Amino acid sequence: MRRPHIRSVAVAVAVATAVTGLAGTALADPAPSKARTAVEAFRATARNASVVTAARAAAFAHADASKVGAGDELRVQDVMFDPEGGHHVRFQRAHRDMDVLGGDLVVHLDRQLAYTGVTTAAGESVQATATDARITPRQAAAKAADAARGDAGTAELVVDARDGDAVLAYQVTVTDSALDAATGSRTVVVDAVTGEVRSNTPDADEFLSPKLRKALRARGETLDPVTSAPAPATRAAGVAAAAGYPAIAQGTGKTLFVGSVPLTTTQTSRGHFQLKDPSRYYTETRDAKGQYTETFGSGSAITGTVNTWGNGATSNRNSAAADAQYGITETLDFYKETFGRAGITGKSTAARAMVHWGHAVGNAFWDPACGCMLYGDGDGDMIKKPLVVLDVTGHELTHGVVDATAKLEPTYVDRYGNQYGEPGSLNESLADIFGSNVEFHAANAKNPPNYLLGEKLGLDQKFLRRLDHPSLDKLERAVDYWSKAADDTEVHAGSGISSHAYYLLAEGSGKKTIGGVSYDSPTYDGGAVKGIGRAKATAVFYRALTRYMVSTTDFHDARRATLNAARDMYGATSTEYRAVDRAWAAVNVTAANTPAGS
Repeated sequence: MRRPHIRSVAVAVAVATAVTGLAGTALADPAPSKARTAVEAFRATARNASVVTAARAAAFAHADASKVGAGDELRVQDVMFDPEGGHHVRFQRAHRDMDVLGGDLVVHLDRQLAYTGVTTAAGESVQATATDARITPRQAAAKAADAARGDAGTAELVVDARDGDAVLAYQVTVTDSALDAATGSRTVVVDAVTGEVRSNTPDADEFLSPKLRKALRARGETLDPVTSAPAPATRAAGVAAAAGYPAIAQGTGKTLFVGSVPLTTTQTSRGHFQLKDPSRYYTETRDAKGQYTETFGSGSAITGTVNTWGNGATSNRNSAAADAQYGITETLDFYKETFGRAGITGKSTAARAMVHWGHAVGNAFWDPACGCMLYGDGDGDMIKKPLVVLDVTGHELTHGVVDATAKLEPTYVDRYGNQYGEPGSLNESLADIFGSNVEFHAANAKNPPNYLLGEKLGLDQKFLRRLDHPSLDKLERAVDYWSKAADDTEVHAGSGISSHAYYLLAEGSGKKTIGGVSYDSPTYDGGAVKGIGRAKATAVFYRALTRYMVSTTDFHDARRATLNAARDMYGATSTEYRAVDRAWAAVNVTAANTPAGS
C-alpha cells in the first residue's frame, strides 16, 4: 500500500537561528529585561506578520505547485528565519472551515520575501463540501467507537487528502480503546459518504511495539535494564541566591541508570523543594501514582524537604523521576545548544513527564494529547524496570519535535497496533538519530554515547536497534536498504533505511571503533562512503526535518530534503552535498529508483 507523496519545488533554505532565550536564571526578572523582551516580542510579531502575509499570498499565486485553491484557508503553524536571509512558513490547510488531513505545506521565501518554492504533502487540489456527507456525525461516532472498541467523542468533518484523493470524512477521538495497550486514545477517520473506516491510529507513540513484545515473548527473553549505582553529586544540593520564593535551587538526582546527576529544581519555601526546572521553561516530572491519565495536572507534583531525589533503586519512587527529569533536561539542552531550538515545540514551552503511569505497564510513550512523556514501571514479568533510560527519553521526545514540525505519520496500522509505511519509518528513524545524539551531547560516563539505541535495556543482542548496520537487530528485523517493500514494512524495522543513511553520512562505511564500540557499516552497492562527521550530518538531517519534510515524506522525499539542506548549508558542488547523495545511494535510495508519484 503506497500513498502519493510530497511535491517539492527546489528552494534555498538554512537552519533557523531565530532563538527564543531560556527562561533565565531567576524567577523574578529585572524590569529592564522585561521591557527589552517586550520590545523584541513586538518586533518579532511584526516581522512574522509580514512574512506570513507574503507566504500566504505566494501559496495562492503559485497554486499549481502548492495545490491551494478556492475555499482553502492557510493556518500558520510555524515561521522560520535563516541566517542567509531566507524565510519559511509552515501552514496547515483548511477547506471551507474543515481541516485537511495531509494538507500541510511549507512556503519558502527569499530575503526580499519573494517566492522561491513550496513543499507540500497533498498532490492534488481539494474539492469537497459539507453537504456531500451521507452519514451523520452520530453515525460516524458509532462506527469509530466500534472500530476502536472504545468511547467516541464528537465527530468533526474533515477532508482526508492523505491518499491523494480529497475525501470528505469525519475525524473522531476514541478514548478507553480496548485495542490500545498504551493510553487507550485513538484517532479514527470515517468516510462521510460510504461510512468506511479510513484509518484507526493510536495517539501515543509507544517505545516497545506490539511486534517487539511478541518477539521477546516468543524468545522467552526479559528486558531488564542495567542500573548504575549513585555516586557523590557533582555539585552540592542547595539553593541559588534569590530575593524570595519560589527560587531556583540546585539539587541531586540519584537515578536508576546514570548514577548521581545534578538537577535544577524549584525551592517553593524554606526547606521545601519541587522537581520542576524554572531555567528550562518550568519543565517538570510528576507521579501518576498508577493512574491511566493523559492529563498532566492529574499527576502529583513531586516534592520534598531535601533537594535530593531518589536513592538509585526502585525502592524509592523518585529514582525513576530523577532519571526522567534528567533525560528530559538533557534532551532540551541538546536541541537548544545544537540547533537553537527553544523546547520540544520550539516555542519555549515546558517539557513534561509522568512516571509510575498505569498499573504493570511495561513501556514508555510520547503522548501528544498530554504533551508529555509517560513511563510505566514495567509489567513485573517481561519488562522488569521503568524505561527511563536516556536514549529512550531522547527518542520519545524527538517524536514531540516531529509532531511540532513535519508531523510524519504511518501509512496504516494493523489490528494488533503495529504501524507501517515510509513516513512512519522515517519518524522512528529521526527519533533514533536524535535520541543517539542526546547521548553524545550529555557525554555521561555512566551512559557512554554511541550509535546504538537501547543498549542499556539488558537485551541478549546487547542493543535494540543500531544505526551502522540495522539488520543486526534480530528482534524487530530492521532492514539496511530500501526496496519496494519498504512502505509495507513495520515502522521500527523500516527505520533502518534512513538511520543507515545517516550513519554513513556521519561516519562512513566499513570497520571502525568509536568510543570503544565496534562498527562495520555495509553498503548496498559494495562501494565505500566517506563520512562528513556527526555534527554536520546531524545538522543536515535537522534542517531537512524542519524545512523540507511534511506529513507524507517518504525515503526518496527525505533524500531530496537532505540534499536541499546540504545545498543550502554547503553548496551544490560541495563535498557535503555529494556525501549526502552517496549515503542515500548506499542504502539504495536514488533518483533513478524513485517510485512514480513520489
